[in-house]
Amino acid sequence: MNTLRFVRIGLLAGVLFLFIGMMRAETAAALLAKGDVFDKQLKAAEALESYLPAEKFDPKNAQLMVRIARQYRHLMSDASDKNEKLRLGRLSLDYAQRAATLAPNDSEAQLSPAISYGKMAPFLPSKEQANASSQIKQSVDRALQLDPRNDTAWYILGRWNRVLADINPLKRLLAGVLYGSLPVTTYDAAEKCVLKAIAINPNRPIHYIELGRIYVAMGRKDDARKFLLKGTSMPNREKDDPEMKEIARDLLKKLG
Repeated sequence: MNTLRFVRIGLLAGVLFLFIGMMRAETAAALLAKGDVFDKQLKAAEALESYLPAEKFDPKNAQLMVRIARQYRHLMSDASDKNEKLRLGRLSLDYAQRAATLAPNDSEAQLSPAISYGKMAPFLPSKEQANASSQIKQSVDRALQLDPRNDTAWYILGRWNRVLADINPLKRLLAGVLYGSLPVTTYDAAEKCVLKAIAINPNRPIHYIELGRIYVAMGRKDDARKFLLKGTSMPNREKDDPEMKEIARDLLKKLG
């Protein structure tokens, strides 16, 4: 009798454990779906109200970590104080790195740290900027290895090349002495990357604006105007589109 009783208790415990697991999965899925609605509307704070509770139910969901990282980047864009931007940026980076660890074979998860580093870089001290540049390249390379048609990765790689190509020889020499040598690249390499991004996904204003910025740096004024105007004429689709369009308009004014 005792043996039968223990078997019944064990079966009951197993069924209860399975039921709890199913309930947790259903709760996490419901919260994720609710958060996705706000994510598409670019309402970061509201999205986090669903995503963060979902994390408690499903802490090893890499795609959830990617989503949370994105919301903190959006909040970072809206913040006006530098310290607050960095605080939100570091939160974003933490979730992005967790996503990359959880999903080593997922291109979007691998790219997430690069996006967070890129948003933080302008506000970091010089030494941390040099480290961020290295981390961005590693993340992008891994993302493209996993998915060569990841247009965001090609865009980021193009921007990475442009920024490094912009560094003047004196600053490059000084940075090399203080923080180690910086990669040497060209505007041509930047152009090729962004052209690939456009070929993969021609519906994103940021791709055209970035290509315009590259042409400004190359002194190709007519091409710069063409792509800057193209980017500014397209409808906003993403959080960074309005900011990128402001940059484009300022460049167009300078081009005359």
